Amino acid sequence: MATKVLVPLLGEGVEEVTVTKWLKHEGDTIQELEPLLEVNTDKVDTEIPAPAAGTVLKIVAQEGAPAKVGTILAFIGKPGESIESATAMPVKASPPARQAAPVQAAPGGQAPAPQMDHGFISPVVSRIAAERGVDLSRVRGTGLNGRITKNDVLKYVESAGPGIPAQTQASGGSIRSATPGAGDQLIKHTTIRRQIAEHMVMSQKTSPHVLSVMEADMSRVVTDRAANKAIFERDGVKLTFTAYFIAAIVAGLKAFPMTNSSWTEEGVLVHAAINIGMATSLGDEGLIVPVIKGADNLSLLAIARSVNDLATRARTKKLQPEDVRGGTFTLTNHGIGGSLFAMPIINQPQCAILGTGAIQKRVIAITDSSGNDAFSIRPMVYLSLVFDHRILDGARADAFLMKVKDALEHWA
Repeated sequence: MATKVLVPLLGEGVEEVTVTKWLKHEGDTIQELEPLLEVNTDKVDTEIPAPAAGTVLKIVAQEGAPAKVGTILAFIGKPGESIESATAMPVKASPPARQAAPVQAAPGGQAPAPQMDHGFISPVVSRIAAERGVDLSRVRGTGLNGRITKNDVLKYVESAGPGIPAQTQASGGSIRSATPGAGDQLIKHTTIRRQIAEHMVMSQKTSPHVLSVMEADMSRVVTDRAANKAIFERDGVKLTFTAYFIAAIVAGLKAFPMTNSSWTEEGVLVHAAINIGMATSLGDEGLIVPVIKGADNLSLLAIARSVNDLATRARTKKLQPEDVRGGTFTLTNHGIGGSLFAMPIINQPQCAILGTGAIQKRVIAITDSSGNDAFSIRPMVYLSLVFDHRILDGARADAFLMKVKDALEHWA
């Protein structure tokens, strides 16, 4: 009997993955534990190995399609082996029927599709459908028991073209979709790009974003890094400014724990662990935020080692789903690209995110040891804190940011 290839449990809380790439095709031979396909969850690509050796008889889940944990992806067996008896999918009890929404007339005078019960519609699917003006009665569901998934809605929007309403009502106004012109090129969205877009829009709609900016004198950090860079390299660690920023954030979170929190309907959840996410660019593919767990228990050397490890594995697609979960605060070092300051978007459900700009030598006014004012050239950096105004007010947010600034300027 053919061997079923099932979606494995890739981590706590993972219920669904997206098939991103099949490494073998129907008719190909494969060895046991040889990579068969890649799936994506939480923007992390993971290879799924073959559970047995043989021939790929049938591929069930297509690229770009979602798949629940425990469902069938493919069948492996001997050439010509029947898989009819093995293709029956486990059937769960259907959710209670819902009253179908009225079907509106289709654009262009087309006859509307017949009404049908959509079954369970997740909040994400409902939101995307509302934003894109999609009538769910026209979308064919590919999920379990015909459930409509977010990918079904997004694919419908792509394929329907002019059939989709040109305007989507939002905040009392309207958003008109772009019209392709001569010579335009359409670059299809990748799974990661879609996830980034959805997360950013969701974050802006979830919490009120407030920006506070300060600048810090990096003279002591620059001196310390120059003194220790070669020593760290002997231990195989590249000492970057990111490690100092994370250490300063830890100092700020310890002094003001409310910044290390999340909003819930019952109250503000203050996290005991300090887990710092660091936004890492993947080039044209987007970005990902691996997390340094227990950053408050790490030395500068250990933080730098973690930064090196996570950044390398992120860019070589070797992160595991657990590497991007559990963050309580995020750092985005946008200054690597030359940006001076920015307004980052909060990485929900966290309370705040800190953006660090490019370190530049600037002329600033100082007071010397004699109490006289003078001009001095110092390496300066802008610190941009974006925080959830439901949790923090300006005074408390500024106190946290001042602590981060103080930790950098008085680095011991």
